[in-house]
Amino acid sequence: MKEYKTINQIAGPLIFVSDVTGVGYNEMVEIMVPGGEKRKGQVLDVGRNIAVVQVFGPTTGISTSQTTVRFLGETMRLGVSSDMLGRAFNGLGEPRDKGPNVIAKEKIDISGLPINPYSRESPNEFIQTGISTVDCMNTLVRGQKLPIFSGAGLPHNQLTVQIARQAKVRGTGEKFAVVFAAIGITHEEASFFMRDFEKTGALENAVLFLNLADDPSVERIITPRLALTTAEYLAYEHDMHVLTLITDMTNYCEALREISSARQEVPGRRGYPGYMYTDLSTIYERAGRVKGSKGSVTQIPVLTMPGDDKTHPIPDLTGYITEGQILLSRDLHRKNIYPPVDPLPSLSRLMNSGIGDGKTREDHKGVSDQLYAAYANGRDLRSLSAVVGEEALSATDRRYLKIADEFEKRFVQQGSYENRDIDQTLSIAWDLLSILPEDELKRVKRDHIKKYLNKKEE
Repeated sequence: MKEYKTINQIAGPLIFVSDVTGVGYNEMVEIMVPGGEKRKGQVLDVGRNIAVVQVFGPTTGISTSQTTVRFLGETMRLGVSSDMLGRAFNGLGEPRDKGPNVIAKEKIDISGLPINPYSRESPNEFIQTGISTVDCMNTLVRGQKLPIFSGAGLPHNQLTVQIARQAKVRGTGEKFAVVFAAIGITHEEASFFMRDFEKTGALENAVLFLNLADDPSVERIITPRLALTTAEYLAYEHDMHVLTLITDMTNYCEALREISSARQEVPGRRGYPGYMYTDLSTIYERAGRVKGSKGSVTQIPVLTMPGDDKTHPIPDLTGYITEGQILLSRDLHRKNIYPPVDPLPSLSRLMNSGIGDGKTREDHKGVSDQLYAAYANGRDLRSLSAVVGEEALSATDRRYLKIADEFEKRFVQQGSYENRDIDQTLSIAWDLLSILPEDELKRVKRDHIKKYLNKKEE
């Protein structure tokens, strides 16, 4: 271990240590503050004999002359074990639930290793979330990364814990776990997450990492990586299907911008660092399935779009890396509809791989397409009827108007503890399609209409 007393500058969460040799990027650091207190840090940049160290905690009390910096010669590692299930940790992996420290089976580098493209297996197994708009129209597939795009004040936290509670791989009976990472949340949100997980018993099969708003911002960079390291360990060492939920990636990107600014880097779009795309991909690309392994990591990152702007750099770059998006609508939320998932701009690019006969049901694809078309048509007719009046519309158009209203009330709207299986969801969908004349159902196969629609009308 190398010790230095050569701090020449302190800037926000960063300290600059001069005259260093043999120090590596991402190396862990121990900082001895005058008075004996120890703090942790990590090397962020090395060059011209100067190491830039980000401190995990406040830089108050750190002196340029009396503080000792010790470079530990290893990157940040997380001690992992299956005993982590049922536990809550802070953003640095230390117990937050007043429980004992976890006895580690092994220590793993939190940066992870990218999955070799050749070893990746194509995601093709349906994950049932119990949410109709997701399961029927934007299906989540095991090994997928499917973000939720939300806005300030929308109930994304409620939706996230509902998915964490209800998600399962249908009919496999295989082990399923949830790793939940919260970045930069308030104390109120943290107690809501803890209460909900404990009350419903979901905590037994979950690992929680909670980084609070008053924790150091550099900790927000670490938290999602700790969560994904835990998820990979449970998936590939214990053959579990792991669903990783990360909220809120906007807070992660803000921390990235803050650190980039402290390092005096040249800013990119809206002040975010130019490497943000690459940085986000090191998180999102850790989802997937590996050939020869039973386990998998599925990812649902949640982000709040600043100003509800889909073209903002955070949702924009996220959309490029991930496989679709689930978009929450402020209009549906104003109508008091929960969950306010708008299926029209939402998309799951891997949906077709995970649905159909033997996975969900043979009529799933046709029903989803028909419902999407009917709702889109009904929404357009709402705008038209506001101008010309409903009386000017044809009888069929009035049915489309009705289906749009019923779709929101009966299909989108569901209770926060209502867990619908896929058969129940498709049954509601056929009920809605029975509002339309049979000759309007052009996207559903004739034999499916005979089998399911007529049964509904009897």
